[in-house]
This record gives sequence, structure tokens and C-alpha cells, in this order.
Amino acid sequence: MQNSSLSDWVNLVKKQLKTEDIYSNLQVENLENLEVKPYYSEVSKPLQNLPKIEESTHLVANYEETLEEDVFAFLLKENVPNLSEKVLFIDNPDLAEYIKTKDENIYFSLIDVFDDKKNSGAINEQLTKELLQKNFKRNICIDVSFHQNCGASILQQIAISLAKTKDLVENFGSEIFNKLIFRIAIGGNYFFEISKIRALKLVFNQLSKEFGKDEIPYIFAETSLRNKSKNDAENNLIRSSLELSAAMIGGADAVYSNNYLLENATKLSEEISFKQQIVLAYESLINVFDDAANGSYYVENLTQQIAEKSWQLFLDFEEKGGYIETMKSGELQNLIYNHAISEQNWVKEGKIKLIGVNLYPKLEQTKEISDLYDETVLKPVRWAEMFE
Repeated sequence: MQNSSLSDWVNLVKKQLKTEDIYSNLQVENLENLEVKPYYSEVSKPLQNLPKIEESTHLVANYEETLEEDVFAFLLKENVPNLSEKVLFIDNPDLAEYIKTKDENIYFSLIDVFDDKKNSGAINEQLTKELLQKNFKRNICIDVSFHQNCGASILQQIAISLAKTKDLVENFGSEIFNKLIFRIAIGGNYFFEISKIRALKLVFNQLSKEFGKDEIPYIFAETSLRNKSKNDAENNLIRSSLELSAAMIGGADAVYSNNYLLENATKLSEEISFKQQIVLAYESLINVFDDAANGSYYVENLTQQIAEKSWQLFLDFEEKGGYIETMKSGELQNLIYNHAISEQNWVKEGKIKLIGVNLYPKLEQTKEISDLYDETVLKPVRWAEMFE
């Protein structure tokens, strides 16, 4: 077979697009202000394999008695006393307080100790101390899924992750690094989300080295609610499948799918939501690789851009006193608000396409952007809400 050169491909694309100016036509605009080229022939600084902690990504289901025999990892909001040989993610502060751990189970806390939802960002020190005393594999959750669903950019999500980590280290010492678990939400921008996970691994390791450690982040990735619609459950299902795929390829240690029915969820919809993970893992085997995207010039380039820009944003937060201080001042809320508004405008203009919402729409716009957002308060908002 004859080898094709770059110029051969360029000439073919010029012919197909009927233009000499193919690069401006193929340029992809994005709100992260990342450079995305139509073609990559190399990466300037190839990355080493970015490992994950778990050998195989945990597939996490909400607890149901009928799943007990076949499912290994559960998200628990209430106590289930007789579980054995399971991985259990605790998502309730009251449950974490009184649960009795057993040696044959592995326990993780998904409880964020920062007061984000009241917009103070303060650390609940008593809760943190209590969780650190628990016999959990990972005791303290840094939740940025909340910020993603409020409209935070990828760069903001990673910078917030680092800023929260730094505040915890300053309060509880560097030994807390290997007690952390990051809870992140995966959106629909497939390759960007793969790169987000990989970039978080890079910058977290970089931060740990500043304190004499060499740590890898434990990443619990769940499907986003921001791009889901009440009126298009089947489309939600397709979107969440892609998000789960991005999480596994990016190297998440655990994945969880929120129910694709936003209202009136059923046992069947719960089962289908979980079985998305089963299909991806058992039929594609993408949950067993440390870093499946390693070697992709496009993903490598995105990963490094995200890592560099989010690290700089983290340093900006630090100059202003860290995560808690930027929350107290309202500056962080304003940053997220501005990005969220830009996203929502792109949805309104059709630059972000949501089938059934702004493309082949079933409904007319019912709310203005100003009805949905408040620049002083972090509040999860779905893009489709302005059409529902």
C-alpha cells in the first residue's frame, strides 16, 4: 500500500471542502480557549503512562437487594448490615458516623467536608476529624461534580480540586493526600473530558510533590446532569453512555451513572442506568486499562494544555488566599457564573447542540437565562431547563 503524506491529506480535504483555507474551516471553537488543530502529527512532550489506583475500574450501582449477588461496588445512602466482600461508597454523613466497618468490605467516603452549597466554602473540621478516624480506604471526598453541574469550566473544576486539596493539607497535614477521593462529573465533550481526568492526575501529582509526596488521585466519576433533559430520556441514556466511556478511557477508578430518568425513576430505569457500565466494561473492556488514551496526539495535547492552564488558575486562587477565601469573597461564584452563562448562551444559539432541546426541538423556550442563574450563588442548572 502506498504511504500517504500530510500534503496528500491536505489536498484531499481541500478538494472535498472546495476551499484552499481548510484550517479555518476545520478549526473547533471551545469555551475553554484551548487550541484544537484539525490534524496532529506529533506531540512535543510525550507523557508517561498515567496510572490509576484500582486495577480495574469499579462499576458502582445504587444498592438494591436484587443486585447483591452480582454487583461488587455499591453507593450507600442507608445502612445495609449484612453486606460482605463488597466495595462500599458512603454518601451520607449520618451513615458514615455510625456505620460499623467489616474487614471483608472496602469503604470509601463520598462526603464533601467543604460547605459549598451554602457558598461559604468553609471546612467542617469536626466532620473531617471524625471521617479521618474511620477505617475507610479513602476518608475525605473532594467534590467538584457540584461545580460542574453549576456550570464550572474544565479548567475551573481542576483548579478547584487543587485549591480544596491545598486547604485540607494546610489544615490537616500532608498525610491527607492518600486519604482523598475526587468526585467529578463527566460532561458530553468526549475528548475534553478524557483529557480532564488525565490532567487532574498530572496536576495532583505535581501538587503532592510540592509537599514531598508522589501521590496518584483516586477518581470517582459520575455522569453529569447539566446536559440532561426531562423530556428526552432516551437521549439522556446515549449521552451518559458516552460520558461513562470517557471516564473509563480517561482512567477513573470508579464510575457511577445517574438515572437517565430525571423524574419518576423506576427500578427498571435504575437497572438500565447501571447496565450501561456493564456493557462498556464487559463488551469493550475499557475499564481494565490504566491509561487507554496514552499515545493519542490529540488527547496528549489537550491534557497538557488543560494541566498547564488549570495549574495557573490554581495559583491565581492561591494568591487570593485559597479556595475558602475565594468563596467568601464571591469571586469564585462569579467566575463560575460567567462561564455558565457563556455555556447557556451557546445552547441558546445552537453552538452546543442538544437533540430534542435546541436541535429538532420539542418545546419552545420558556425561561430567560437570567431566570436560571445568580452570580452570587452556586446552583446546579441543567441547560434544558430554559426549554422545559
